[in-house]
Parts: sequence; structure tokens; C-alpha cells
Amino acid sequence: MISNKLVSIVLPAYNESENIIKVCSEIDNIFKKINYSHEIILVADGCTDNTMETIQHLIVNNNHVFFIEFSRNFGHQLALKAGLDHAKGDCVISMDCDLQHPPELIPELLKEWETGFEIVYTIRLEDKKLPFAKRISSNLFYKTLNSLSDVELETGSADFRLIDKKVISVIRNFNENEPFLRGLFKWMGFKQTSIEYAPCPRQFGKSKYSVKKMLKFALQGVTSFSIKPLYAATYIGFTLSILSILYVPYVLYAYHSGKEVSGWSSTIITIVFFGGLQLIILGIIGIYIGKMFMQVKSRPNYIIRSTNIKE
Repeated sequence: MISNKLVSIVLPAYNESENIIKVCSEIDNIFKKINYSHEIILVADGCTDNTMETIQHLIVNNNHVFFIEFSRNFGHQLALKAGLDHAKGDCVISMDCDLQHPPELIPELLKEWETGFEIVYTIRLEDKKLPFAKRISSNLFYKTLNSLSDVELETGSADFRLIDKKVISVIRNFNENEPFLRGLFKWMGFKQTSIEYAPCPRQFGKSKYSVKKMLKFALQGVTSFSIKPLYAATYIGFTLSILSILYVPYVLYAYHSGKEVSGWSSTIITIVFFGGLQLIILGIIGIYIGKMFMQVKSRPNYIIRSTNIKE
């Protein structure tokens, strides 16, 4: 007997045509073994391959599979947000299409939910097969984020999580221009717990997260939850100002003793150093002003080109 509880599975997809059928099949197999009904929501995030064609073929014989097609690429976080906005389940499980988030963990997530937890998030165990540089950059990402922001994320926190419908009703009211969902769910509170998992190898295709995107993601996370970088810039400014004042006695001594003050090289180095520092501080301020500028425009976070979800 199938439970009257509906579980929504949200799968953001950017050029994942080779993975979609397999991941949906594995999810369906999991739900054949457990006492829940389910729906799958695929969010095509401005795909440039034949992802949409694959989805169209999939939905012909699967009335529990739905899709949202964006008008262009709006990014992974907004694709997740769109899926959450349109999910109808008593709880929602978000996961990636590449099968690195194992569907076999779904029953365990549901078990924790049934005990009363409203958010069940996952912690990815370190994959020793990943390149050393990738592992170091991942750990550095979380350490930097935790030291500069006001939320604490465990190393390996992923967007593979279960969210209760009462949490979903709150997150739907958020209209942030650049949502950082890992931080938002942590910041929201509610009753939370975590589950560790070992990531599976990617089935097909390549990771969409380049070093550049990871850096942008880290900046997005820090500036979404903290103004600590602005304080840090102020402290650096004060420190260098004090150090420059300490240099004055030496200049006076050199002048009165007849010794020459440092020449061109030291002057240029000083100008370049302080000029670069000023640009960094202005850049930090500019990021915050830019985020406010984009937010006050009140543009929609994403634009849906087509969908088979009926309101």
C-alpha cells in the first residue's frame, strides 16, 4: 500500500542529457521499495545540448515526471529555487542529476524526516580519488566561508537535502537576487540533522563547477550572509595608516641627518601597494553596492520558457 505522503524530487539539469534517464530510473526503483508516492521535477537550466528532447521523451510514459525549462541559464541555485517553488510534496528532496548524490540515501533521509526533523542535509565525505588541488580548494572554500560569514557550514555540505513543506512555504517568500541556499537553510533554523555519504563517480559528462565558478560561489556565500569583509577592509586601512605614521620619525631623521630618503623604487612599490589595496577595498564595497543595485530592480529571479506543471 502506497502512503498518501507525496515526496517531490527536484533535479536541476544543465546539459545532463546522458544522465537524466538513468537518474530518474534509479529514483523510481527506490520508490518501488518504500511506502511513498513521488514526483520528479527536472529543471532545465538553459541547456544547449539535447536535454530538453530527452525530457520530452521521458514524460510521455511517466505522468509523475515534470519539467521546468528556463529561457536561459540562470544558474544552479536558481534552478533549485524554481524546483522548490513548484514542488507539491509533503517534503522535497533536492539532488544533482549526475548521480554523485546516491538515490540509495533517499530512504534514510525520509526516515530522519519521519522522526521529526524538518531539514535533513547531507555531508559529503572526502573523495580520495579527486585531484589533490580539488580537495584543497574545497576545504579552503568552507574554511573561508565560515571565517567570513555568519553561518557555519560543515565541510562537505551539499545541495542534497530533504526539506519539509513548512520550510518550503517560507523559502518561497524569499526573493534574493543571488540566493545561497546552503547558507539560507542553515540560517533559517528549524529542526535539522545531517547524514554523511560517499559520493559516487559522475556517470557521464563533466562537472560544471570550474575554479572561476567556485570562487564566484564563495563570494556569493560570504556577501549574502555577512558584512565582515567590510569590517576587515576597515581594520586593514587603520593598520596601514598606523604603520605609515610610524614611518614619519624615520623620514624626519633622514632629512635632518642629511641622508637621502628612499628613491624611485621604494616610492613606486609603496604607491603600487597602497593603490592595489585601495582597489581591493573598493572592490569589496562595490560587490555589496552591486548586490543592492540588482536587488532593488526587483526583476524575477528566473524566467520559465515552458513547463508541464499545472498551477
